[in-house]
Amino acid sequence: MCGLAGLIDWSGATAPEARERAVQAMNDRLRHRGPDDEGLWSDDVATLGQRRLSILDLSPAGHQPMASACDRYVITYNGEIYNHRDLIADLEDTGVTFRGHSDTEILVEACARWGVEWTLDRVAGMFAFALWDREQRTLVLARDRLGKKPLYWTSAGGRLAFASELTALTLLPATPRRIDRDALCLYLRHASVPAPRTILEGVHKLEPGTTLTFRAHDQAVARCYWSVRQIAAAGAEDPYTGTTADALVELDGLIDRAVAERLIADVPVGVFVSGGIDSSLVAARMARAASSPVRSFTIAFDDGPWNEGPYARAVCEHLGTDHTEFTLPSSAVLEHVDAVSGIFDEPFADASGIPTHLVSRLAREHVTVALAGDGGDELFAGYSRYPWILDAEARFRRWPRPLRAMAANVLGVVPLSGALGTKVHHYAGLIDARGTDDLYRRVVSAWRQPLWGIAEGREPRGLVWDHSMERDIPDPLARMQAMDAATFLSDDILTKVDRASMAVSLEVRTPMLDHRIAEFAFRLPRWMLLDEGRGKLPLRTLLAEDVPPELTERPKQGFSPPVGDWLRGPLRDWAGDLLASSRLDDSGLLNSRAVQALWRQHESGGWHHANALWAVVMFERWRETHLDTDPLPEAMAA
Repeated sequence: MCGLAGLIDWSGATAPEARERAVQAMNDRLRHRGPDDEGLWSDDVATLGQRRLSILDLSPAGHQPMASACDRYVITYNGEIYNHRDLIADLEDTGVTFRGHSDTEILVEACARWGVEWTLDRVAGMFAFALWDREQRTLVLARDRLGKKPLYWTSAGGRLAFASELTALTLLPATPRRIDRDALCLYLRHASVPAPRTILEGVHKLEPGTTLTFRAHDQAVARCYWSVRQIAAAGAEDPYTGTTADALVELDGLIDRAVAERLIADVPVGVFVSGGIDSSLVAARMARAASSPVRSFTIAFDDGPWNEGPYARAVCEHLGTDHTEFTLPSSAVLEHVDAVSGIFDEPFADASGIPTHLVSRLAREHVTVALAGDGGDELFAGYSRYPWILDAEARFRRWPRPLRAMAANVLGVVPLSGALGTKVHHYAGLIDARGTDDLYRRVVSAWRQPLWGIAEGREPRGLVWDHSMERDIPDPLARMQAMDAATFLSDDILTKVDRASMAVSLEVRTPMLDHRIAEFAFRLPRWMLLDEGRGKLPLRTLLAEDVPPELTERPKQGFSPPVGDWLRGPLRDWAGDLLASSRLDDSGLLNSRAVQALWRQHESGGWHHANALWAVVMFERWRETHLDTDPLPEAMAA
C-alpha cells in the first residue's frame, strides 16, 4: 500500500529539476500513505513519485518507481496483487527472471510482456497505478475493478499531473481551486462526490475498472475493462441454476481463497470485527487458517443502543482471537470529529469514518495490515433497506399517486416530535415515489432535493437516474445492489476505508470484494439471498459453521454513530457555527435559508435531518481545512 504522484510535460519545456521539486512536494504530502520509503524517477518528459508502505518484499528490491527489466516501462503503483504467486509462474515460463518478490515487479513485468489490457484481465487485487512507456511516450493510469484505491488527475497547458489524493494535486499552482457547483449538488445527494467528478472544477477521479491512456497532443482514451453494471447485467442473463448446496460449496471455496490470498504479507495481519455477519465470517476464516490467535480490533460507543462492542467481543471470544477494543466516550466526540474530518481530501459526510479511523489507529499499534468485511451487504443483499423498499413500494402503489402526493404534503409539515415525528416525516418524503428506483433514490439520499441546498448549479444525472438499468437488470433487488456497489460502495465505503486507514499507514484488505466473489454473487437469484426479509442468506449459512447464530443475528448496525443525537448534544455549538447563515452567505455556495430551516427543525426534535445537516457541516469543515491552504510557489512547479 502506497501513495503515488507524477507530472508529465510532453513539450519538455519544464526542466526535470522543477518537475522533481513539484513531485517531491506531492510525495511529502502523501507521506502518511507510505512512511517506509520514497522514490522519484525522471526523464526529459515525465517525473514519477512514490511513497511506500512496505508489505511484501521489505528489501530495497521493492523500491519504486520501478523500471521493467527491458527498461521500456516505469511504474508507480499503490495496492496489492493478491494472485501474484500465480502470475510469477506464468511470467517465468516466458523467460522473465525476477530480482525480488514484490508484487510491483510482477505487475510491471506482466505489463511489459502481456500489455496492460491483458494484465488487468488476469490480476486479482486492489490497485491504482501509472505506467510510463518511455518508447511511445504514453502514460496509462489504471484503477482496480471496484475502486478500492484512489487516483486523481488534472490536465492543462500540455501538462498532466496525477496523485493518490486530491490534496497532493492542490499543491500545484496550475491545479484549479474552484468549487464545482454541480459536484457540490451531487455531494449533497450522495454524501460524497461520485467519480469521475471531484469537488474541484477541472480535476477528475479515475473511475473504477477503468484505464486512461494519455499521449502528447491527443485526447485521453478511456477504456472500461470491468464494471459492476456489466457483471450485474451478465448475472441477469445467466443466473445461477445449481442447487443451494452447490452454491454454498462454490462460495465457500471462493471466500477461503480470497481470505488466504489476503493473509500473504511480510508484516503482521489483523482483522476488524463489528460482531456482524461479514466481519465475523472473515475473522472465522482467518482463525481457521492461522497457526496462532488472530489479532482482532473493534470500536465501541458509550451510547447504549449504538454500542456493538459486546457483540464483537462475544464473537472474538468464541473464535479465540487476541481481541482489543476501544470505547469512544460521548465527551470526546468533538475532539475526534474535528480531527477525522481533516483526513478526507474531498468533502465526505459518512460519519462512520470516525470509528473507522479510530479502529484503524487502534489496529496500527499492533499490525500493518487488517482485513475487513466490507462488501457483503452490496453483494449479498444485506442492507435492511432492500426488503423494506420492495415491501413499501408494493404497499404504496395500491394507492393513486395524486392521493399519495397530497398525503405527503400534509404529513411533511405536521409538527410531531420524538420517534413518532421522525417516522411520520420520513414516510412523508417517500410515499409519493414513482416506483422502486425512485423510492431507492430517495432512501439513499442525504438531501432528497439537493438543488434546494445549493445557491446555484444543477444535478448531473448519474447511474441512480439511468432508466436503462431496469432493462439490463430487471430484478429490482439486483438493481439496487448494483447501484449501491457502483456508487455507494466505491465513492463512500471504500473511500472511507482508504482515507481512514491510510491516514495512520494501515493497509486494509477486503476479501468479500474479491471480483470473483462479486461475479458469482450477482448470478444468485433472489430466493438464495433473502429469507423472510433478511439478506445475506449464503453468508449466514456459512458463518453458522464457525459461530453460533445467536452471537450475530440482530438488526444491522455497522459502524454508524448516533449523529442526530450528537448534533443536538455534544456537537450542537460546533455545528451551529459551521451552519451559521452569515458563513454560508459569505461563500455563496449553499442556500443558507434552506440549511437554517433544516437546522431549526432538527434542533426542535420533531424532525430528523441528521444526514442532510452532516453533509453541510462536513463540507464547511472541509472548505476551511483544505481549500484555504496555499499551493506551492510558482517557481517550484514551473
